[in-house]
Amino acid sequence: MNTRKIILNFVLLILLLAALAGYFRQLLKELPPIENLQSFVPRQTTNIYDINNQLIAEFFTERRTFIPLNQIPIHLQNAVLAIEDDKFFHHWGISPRGILRATINNLVRRRIAQGGSTITQQLSKVIFLTSERSFRRKIKELLLTLQLERNYSKQEILQFYLNQIYFGRGAYGVEAAAKTYFGKHASELDLAECALLAGLIRAPNYYSPFNNIQRAENRRATVLARMRKLGFISADEERQATGEPINPGGSYIPTKIAPYFLEYIRSLLAPKYGEDLLYQGGLSIYTTLDIKAQSAAEEAIGRLVEYDNLRRSYFENHHSSPVPVQVALVALDPRTGGIRAMVGGRDFRQSQFNRTYQAQRQPGSCFKVILYTAAIENGYSPTTILNDSPLVYLNDGRDWRLAAQTTDYLKTLPKEWLKDPMKVWTPENYKKKYFGPVLLRTALEKSLNSCAVQIIMNISANRVIDYARRLGIKSSLTNTYSLALGASDVNLLELTQAFGVLSNYGIRTEPYAIVRVEDKNGKILEENVPQETEVLNPATCFVMTNLLRGVVERGTGRYARNLGRPCAGKTGTTNEFTDAWFVGYTPDLVAGVWVGYDDKTPLGEGMTGGSLACPVWTDFMKKALREKPVLDFPVPSGINFCLIDRRTGLLALKNTREAYLEAFLSGSEPKSYLPAPGQVLPSGTTFLYIPPPDEDGF
Repeated sequence: MNTRKIILNFVLLILLLAALAGYFRQLLKELPPIENLQSFVPRQTTNIYDINNQLIAEFFTERRTFIPLNQIPIHLQNAVLAIEDDKFFHHWGISPRGILRATINNLVRRRIAQGGSTITQQLSKVIFLTSERSFRRKIKELLLTLQLERNYSKQEILQFYLNQIYFGRGAYGVEAAAKTYFGKHASELDLAECALLAGLIRAPNYYSPFNNIQRAENRRATVLARMRKLGFISADEERQATGEPINPGGSYIPTKIAPYFLEYIRSLLAPKYGEDLLYQGGLSIYTTLDIKAQSAAEEAIGRLVEYDNLRRSYFENHHSSPVPVQVALVALDPRTGGIRAMVGGRDFRQSQFNRTYQAQRQPGSCFKVILYTAAIENGYSPTTILNDSPLVYLNDGRDWRLAAQTTDYLKTLPKEWLKDPMKVWTPENYKKKYFGPVLLRTALEKSLNSCAVQIIMNISANRVIDYARRLGIKSSLTNTYSLALGASDVNLLELTQAFGVLSNYGIRTEPYAIVRVEDKNGKILEENVPQETEVLNPATCFVMTNLLRGVVERGTGRYARNLGRPCAGKTGTTNEFTDAWFVGYTPDLVAGVWVGYDDKTPLGEGMTGGSLACPVWTDFMKKALREKPVLDFPVPSGINFCLIDRRTGLLALKNTREAYLEAFLSGSEPKSYLPAPGQVLPSGTTFLYIPPPDEDGF
């Protein structure tokens, strides 16, 4: 070769080396700083716990819990090394033999088909690079790998890798994988389980035991054989682990349980902490939910399928298909306000609208509980006599006035008046049945509308609104007499809170869902305690509870007797049967149920709070309280018990046939006794009609 050619080749070599140097220099500039790994925070799962610290759900983009290497079983470490990179502790991050094998394979296939990557290479790719398949990305991977090996120990690299790699089913890292596939912590895995997890890394979906048990067994056997060949385990250990059955189905927590409650939690926390921290920050959220009560709630609403089927049968005969009826159920601990259960609809996948607090509906006669509470503290007693009769009210331009106690009066009015609801108002009882003079107790038990209107006209709508505010009703309320019949919209959560005040003897507790939030290091970010306000006399609450127990024992809430323990509650049904309610309580749990259609389609004739909502409530309470002791409502000071004659409302003698024991605010009990047989009745005594148990109301 002459001198000229030698010089030319040398120049070309220099130019080539310079070009390569420039190329590599440019690649190095494009690489992320390797120091980023030191501050790298992997996306971690946020865990949500119930009131008993049971895990109920997870928020995540990648389900992961970071654990140190000393909490990862040596079998799991060795299994991963055996199947993924058995020379990990002997190479400097790159396996020339693996690269050569992969290069030949790629050249044959004329594409990037095989990586031949070491554990360090895999780590550099999943943390710093994209999954793009190109020679340029591969060179970047090699450069990053060399830097990782230079800056971190093998143990640190292995720890990062085992906490970062994907194992399928949304599980990132060995701790999440152990929980997902076996329902235990990684530190509790045995040899067979370690081998199965290690085998998933190459192709999680393909080797998943949830998809194909046989493939999973074969892959596990391959890992175990490789471990035995490398001296990590003995032949006996291999044989025993290979023979273990695979039972997939660990403690993977689906978000199917309490989805409305979880969304409620998310809506409270996301504005405070941001979606990134909420879904990737490894928070621990401790809530007031009781997983047993929540399960009971979700089971209880299942009984509405019977109603759906009946309605479907009817509509199929009319060539149409109705949608399933909607429902909402919320339960609170009346002593703290903690939300124990929340169901915002029939199917969260179909509708995320939470009807426990986002829906505003007329409560019907459920609102009468607030009316009667105000009445008891303003001159009324359980034996106050009310005249249950048809009423006709006329608006004189300033207010409503009672015009007549018979609907025959309507015949005397101009026809144009009858068409104007702002001119003539005729509140009616259910089925238009009236009983004449009745005790206040009877009026509440039978939910008599006529009596309720008379009470609000006497004590004023303003006073009733004041009591509603005391009890926790925040919704807008109309200052009209129809308020007594539940004509103003409220939501189920606030109405249930109001009933809880009676159960809690006058102490209003604000509903809350989050006990505390901790960051991934256990630092408390927020902590909530019950918010209490004394709003009623405890004796008033006991009188109301005693009255509402009558609603269950003899009134519109009779189905709740099936609960088999002391309880109190009230039904509610709106005009045209568009809403059915039941809200009730025991000493340790208050719950409300609403049933209806979002578009206010009528539920059907006779579909009242007592027939639709009360059975759901009762089924829920039965299951939620199954393991709780049976408690009665304790009697506070300021209560006098008297034997009452049900026919007259007078104090009864011991041998009086229609006598019962009634609770009164001290000083409000009757002063006159029912005379002995043959003696003259006190002047003005009225004999009351006692409706039989089958008489119903709204």
